[in-house]
Amino acid sequence: MDIFAKCSQFTAAREAAAAGYYPYFIPLTENDGTEAVFRGRRLIMCGSNNYLGLTTHPRVRQAALEAIQRYGTSCTGSRFLNGTLEMHEQLERELAEWVGKEAALVFSTGMQVNLGVVSAIVSRDDVVILDKQDHASIVDGARLGWGETLRFRHNDLADLERVLRKVPEGAGKLVIVDGLYSMEGDLAPLPELVPLCKKYGARLMVDDAHGMGVLGEGRGTAAHFGLAGQVDLIMSTFSKSFASLGGFVAGDEEVIHYIKHHARSLIFSASIPPANAAAALEALHVMRDEPERIQRVNDIAASMRREYRRLGFDIGRSETPVIPILIGDHTRTLTVWKALFDAGVFVNPVLAPAVAEGHQLLRTSYMATHTDDQMSRVLETFEKVGRQVGLIS
Repeated sequence: MDIFAKCSQFTAAREAAAAGYYPYFIPLTENDGTEAVFRGRRLIMCGSNNYLGLTTHPRVRQAALEAIQRYGTSCTGSRFLNGTLEMHEQLERELAEWVGKEAALVFSTGMQVNLGVVSAIVSRDDVVILDKQDHASIVDGARLGWGETLRFRHNDLADLERVLRKVPEGAGKLVIVDGLYSMEGDLAPLPELVPLCKKYGARLMVDDAHGMGVLGEGRGTAAHFGLAGQVDLIMSTFSKSFASLGGFVAGDEEVIHYIKHHARSLIFSASIPPANAAAALEALHVMRDEPERIQRVNDIAASMRREYRRLGFDIGRSETPVIPILIGDHTRTLTVWKALFDAGVFVNPVLAPAVAEGHQLLRTSYMATHTDDQMSRVLETFEKVGRQVGLIS
């Protein structure tokens, strides 16, 4: 059988596009923060992870431009060899201090952080234990490791303890959770997770891609709960609040040193370009200098959660700027997405298998730079569409 046969048999995306309901790879003419332009039409962007609105911040832009002027467009090599700049190490020092750890290590993407860290740490006879709603990059990192992978029901501490109890006593154990879960906006219960991991001798890693810059005065979910010193590894990406591309992991110096010399996605990949490193570094400085942005995005989120609930939408357990509109049906989710898109509001439909069948949703997310007028228009549009399709009465 031709290995490419599956390609011609995959027709779902073309069929959806032909019917006008294909929600992916939308080519935007502009995407400058709170608004985007599609075929000459402006839409309010409620589908971005640009939580602090720093992609257009003058200081962040200027830092990226100056880095290109000084260093050019690429380091043309791995961090392991010729691709490390003094700026990379400055960024690592400041990130470690920001999240309350001894050391940090910068990778070229957030996905590469999880691929490299998990596969480097989890060796033969080790066990990695994942929440069933962990990000795909964590799952893939576990697949690359040589150890066994076990999973527990989302945020279910009793189920996690059941899993921990059956792991052989001598095995190395790493529990990995998202700090802020990116689809439904709920948080990992770190105050309960930390002592449970300690009870069974497991290390704890938190993927804080969506919590960093938003929670804990910008320092993330562990800081939000006052537990930064008790979480063993904290990772995050630069493609959300840091307004760039890349990612990092932070922890004890000897652990980071080990990862630096064993993470294949670091060693065998070109380093983060100078402009991206400079943008992330300056975004970190803006977070420190302009804490009102962090307060603003959380105030907007609290207001939107309150208003969605008042209108009758099901937003699940969200307590963050990620607010899902739970629908639970594939076709209906696409119908609502298309109606919102046509009315000028950009959101993200999330379908199975990205979520379990029956849990389809629209993912909305908010920025510090959204205006009150934009949020009013979004709510008006949601109310109109929601009544038209019978989501709310």
